[in-house]
Amino acid sequence: MSETTSKALGVADSNRWKALVFIALAQLMVVLDATIVNIALPSAQQDLGISDGNRQWVVTAYALAFGGLLLFGGRIADLWGRKRTFVLGLAGFAAASALGGAATNEAMMFGSRALQGVFGALLAPAALSLLAVMFTDAKERAKAFGIYGAIAGGGGAVGLILGGFLTEYLNWRWTFFVNIPFAVVAAAGAYFVIREPEGGRNRSPLDIPGVILSTLGLVALVYGFTRAESEGWSDSVTVGMFVASAVLLAAFVAVEAKVKAPLLPLRVITERNRGGIYLSLGLAIIAMFGLFLFLTYYLQIVKGYSPVKTGFAFLPMIVGMITGSTQIGTRLMTRVAPRLLMGPGFLVAALGMLLLTRLEIGSSYAALLLPAMLLLGLGMGTAFMPAMSLATLGVEPRDSGVASAMVNTSQQVGGAIGTALLNTIAASATTSYLADHIGSATSRSQQQLVQLEAMVEGYTSAIWFAVGILVVAAAIALTFVNADRPNMASGAAEGAEEEVPVPVAVH
Repeated sequence: MSETTSKALGVADSNRWKALVFIALAQLMVVLDATIVNIALPSAQQDLGISDGNRQWVVTAYALAFGGLLLFGGRIADLWGRKRTFVLGLAGFAAASALGGAATNEAMMFGSRALQGVFGALLAPAALSLLAVMFTDAKERAKAFGIYGAIAGGGGAVGLILGGFLTEYLNWRWTFFVNIPFAVVAAAGAYFVIREPEGGRNRSPLDIPGVILSTLGLVALVYGFTRAESEGWSDSVTVGMFVASAVLLAAFVAVEAKVKAPLLPLRVITERNRGGIYLSLGLAIIAMFGLFLFLTYYLQIVKGYSPVKTGFAFLPMIVGMITGSTQIGTRLMTRVAPRLLMGPGFLVAALGMLLLTRLEIGSSYAALLLPAMLLLGLGMGTAFMPAMSLATLGVEPRDSGVASAMVNTSQQVGGAIGTALLNTIAASATTSYLADHIGSATSRSQQQLVQLEAMVEGYTSAIWFAVGILVVAAAIALTFVNADRPNMASGAAEGAEEEVPVPVAVH
């Protein structure tokens, strides 16, 4: 049988496991970048003379470009080919990282971060859609997405460890330069190993109005939340951004319903299972991002941990995620319906979060934080794996890039919302506690103690909201996601049938 014929029949690519290594490496690089720069930010700010008012743009420039262009990036992957888009995204990301590492002023830094976001938006959906098209057998798909889900969930915590090491022992610039070897190895490996199935491109003309409306709408939404964090929810520009976002995204939906070749075919998000996954995943990320932020501050400011020690403190969460994703999720995915992994997974994570509402200044790491992080990791890892897999299962090959982009969009927008929303809740609870208790503190040491108590009060207040958000995510997963377990009897054949005329591939 010829290679072309075997592909057309949905026979698995013999290089698929090698390809997974390079796809996973690229995914790790992009996820690392979301947290690694946060630890280096104070040093970079000092070196480059960035003002306190402008420092948020080191994070915001990346988030705006990445979140705003993801749908466009997914459509480009469907149009140009996923492998080509993947390699181009890696090359651009490496170049942008080199520019950031070599930055001599704030303009160079902000520009490099925006460029990283642009190329990340090309790379991420191409990576996830590559996985989707390359793994069509149910058991293999479960394993591949288990590995991918573990990296997607645990990579942020790995970034905290790596960022701590690089900042403490080398220089903040290495938090950028470290991306270059990742990108070079992943791009070279992908170029020589990945064989994209034929016939899966979507060569329809590009939906320019859709691109403009979705990009502006998502940028306005993400910027609205990041501005709310610094300026408050009642700030006129914040409110204006939310109104503009609602109008632009409503116009986008109206356009997509009418044009012949939409940027986001509404069939991708209106399918019950995928809609439920995008929504529950976005909510879970809201809870997770807020937690990373609070625990990092709690460990460094309240407990006095160094950046490296803080990174290592997150290890139980990484171990939990890898175990939940590659052991629990992968082993059970072919035996039970996805909702029976996602719903309980989010509830286990909520239980871990619930433990953290008991945080106090003198809380023991071993008695409280360790079990809480393990539960969080186990729950999230177990839930993420079927969510990643199901989000692209059964999608027509021509739509796989856009379906993958929607997974990343829900994560990016969820991250922006989580950071702003939970931070605002924490800040108001801290202010309220200070107002009530600072008057009774007479000495300087008592005042410092009250300030620390106020910070912890803020964190626990926000964590209560995160518990509620995870419970809602579990309810949505159990209610909306009604797909049955993959049919093991026909495995590859069904995969080929569902995704005719090709198998599919991944961020």
